[in-house]
Amino acid sequence: MNVGVLLAAGASSRMGSSKPLVRWKGQSFLAHGVRTLWTACDVVIVVLGSDAKRVQKGIEDEFTILVEAGALTPDLHAARKHGARGLELRFEIHRGWKKGMLSSAQAGLAAAVKLKPASVLVLPVDHPEVKADTIQQLAAMMAQSMGSFGSKAAGGFPYALVPRHRRRRGHPIVLSPALARAVAKERQARDLADAVRGNARLIGYHDVVDGGVVRNRNTPAR
Repeated sequence: MNVGVLLAAGASSRMGSSKPLVRWKGQSFLAHGVRTLWTACDVVIVVLGSDAKRVQKGIEDEFTILVEAGALTPDLHAARKHGARGLELRFEIHRGWKKGMLSSAQAGLAAAVKLKPASVLVLPVDHPEVKADTIQQLAAMMAQSMGSFGSKAAGGFPYALVPRHRRRRGHPIVLSPALARAVAKERQARDLADAVRGNARLIGYHDVVDGGVVRNRNTPAR
């Protein structure tokens, strides 16, 4: 199975309000991220930090409304097509969120690898415009790449797959289990990109037409 890690722990100082709960096209950034990851992931782990209780309550209330309205029925059908039993969402409260995004990613990856995933997709919450097709393409490409290494070697090969739009690297990044474990334990890297580069034996790039992979929303829309 694939596991999604949605990074939503930051303080959102430039946004002026809690970024995970900011609305865009009728839903919160967090709901957009979770639902997009569900199109290829059996489980999505949301890493919370700043204002965690309020954010968790807000997203739980939002999903309750979506369930009651029947809005998640297509999500469930899509999830079952890729082998998921349902729509699973977990919260990881990261007390050390002030240390930065790498620290939050490590908390999410540590939780993800316990589930013995085939791959882990890491997406920041401020990328709500990433398309479901892009997520599915990346997951399929990672599965194909891992398959080419052979079943015995695949799980132990530290490989990353990164989307790229007009030569700009974006998100989500997809990590093999071995690389996810290594990044989770990394102690010398400056940031997530540095941790990935320092521990991957191979990094692949997938060029996409989806500009959402490089479009992060850090300030309120005007």
